Amino acid sequence: MSVVLAEKSRVTLDGETLTLEQVVAVARYGAKVELHPMAKEKVLRSREYVDQLIEGNRTVYGITTGFGKFSDVLISKDDAKTLQRNLIMSHATGVGEALSPEIVRVILLLRANALAKGFSGIRLSTLQTLINVLNAGIVPFIPEKGSLGASGDLAPLSHMVLVLLGEGEAFYKERRMSGREALAQASIEPVVLEGKEGLALINGTQVMTAIAALAVWDAEILCESANITAALTLEALEGILNAFDPKIHAVRPHPGQMDVAKHIRHLTEGSTFAADQQHPRVQDAYALRCVAQVHGPSKEAVAYVKKVVEIEINSATDNPLIFPEEDAVLSGGNFHGQPIALAMDFLGIAMAELANIAERRLERLVNPSLSGLPAFLTPNGGLNSGFMIVQYSAASLVSENKVLAHPASVDSIPSSANQEDHVSMGTIAARKARTIIENTGHVLGMELLAACQGLDLRTGKEERQFGKGSEAAYRLLRTKVTPLGEDRVMYTDINIAKELISSGKIANAVRFEFARNAH
Repeated sequence: MSVVLAEKSRVTLDGETLTLEQVVAVARYGAKVELHPMAKEKVLRSREYVDQLIEGNRTVYGITTGFGKFSDVLISKDDAKTLQRNLIMSHATGVGEALSPEIVRVILLLRANALAKGFSGIRLSTLQTLINVLNAGIVPFIPEKGSLGASGDLAPLSHMVLVLLGEGEAFYKERRMSGREALAQASIEPVVLEGKEGLALINGTQVMTAIAALAVWDAEILCESANITAALTLEALEGILNAFDPKIHAVRPHPGQMDVAKHIRHLTEGSTFAADQQHPRVQDAYALRCVAQVHGPSKEAVAYVKKVVEIEINSATDNPLIFPEEDAVLSGGNFHGQPIALAMDFLGIAMAELANIAERRLERLVNPSLSGLPAFLTPNGGLNSGFMIVQYSAASLVSENKVLAHPASVDSIPSSANQEDHVSMGTIAARKARTIIENTGHVLGMELLAACQGLDLRTGKEERQFGKGSEAAYRLLRTKVTPLGEDRVMYTDINIAKELISSGKIANAVRFEFARNAH
């Protein structure tokens, strides 16, 4: 996985081959988007078929009928445009704070990619307007709350579509304004929806999947970073490296566990901090000894979630779906967010566990009866509190994660007069997982700070040798944060360390060092 992406790359949408790396390039690095010629052909063919259905007054859900419980109400050809506009206006019922600009950019991208598959019956001009809004840097105001996760993300996606119509609100050039003003400033004409188009734009899982895509990308980085902070703590606490002997892990061959054990061995190779066989301790506490057995399953969980997300970002998730070659319009349930809901609950649990064990390692660092280091990692305790309240803060975040890790997907509530009687809550699951990931990044940043402080306190007694990988992480932190002597404002140090963790800079520094040594 690369955490360094080309800032000006271009992403071509065909509905089939979008990657997570491309998603991040659009979300965070300003990559522009275009349609593949074959996608244009599929969209045109699908739309031609929808026009034939409307002209023939055929009864087709969402095209010539109402929605949900009103699916048995027929709509005339003359009212088709009004039906689609009313759908967007009535469904824009989201509440709460705005989703972040990077998430909204992914929502636009994923909806465009789903429509590019050619199963939705949208006009090519409408799809192009959606892409133009994305490329222009217009960010529709989309409230974060209000989706049941089936029939997809109806409420938040309706807020996205409002801006295409010149309604609603958007952020453009660092200012919040009306959708109409944003389109006018970007020289984009508002869309007048035709039959099927409103439904095609809002019936899908793109909000939950957008959050999920960025979450799983960030979770991969945290998995790698957690191994690095654990290795630094092992050295600071003179941990026993026998626990990572490959013979132990070969007889319980879970791939994630074996990978983490191997990574820890590489990170600590050559370290003189780690205890030898003559150390009076026979074995370490679980937070040190079981790093591979805890981090490994989280790594495997992230790999599973990544596969689910990669499928979903290239899926058609609206209803009904158009199959012009078969002369068929089929109503189904691809809008149901259960795959993402379960995956996001799983991801949240996996990331909460990384924070859980990291906080226990942090506690061992600050506790003099467990560490053999000065209390709270301060050389002048009493007058100074050192890292005392850093551990408080980490404990608070870990406890918050435990609450957030309760699964959203086990809940459901009927809607639309019991027509939509089982829903996924996938968007809630995704939002919770994203918060857990953010909290976990902070906890790992705190562990990074404390472990490096512990190493400084040990090297003060005698010169020691760092591990080949852990040294790169230590050196990078020390270019940004100096060792703690007298007490100072700590939240700035925590924010710096967290950014080094979550951005992948710590992981990249270690990778670079490994590559340099390999040559």
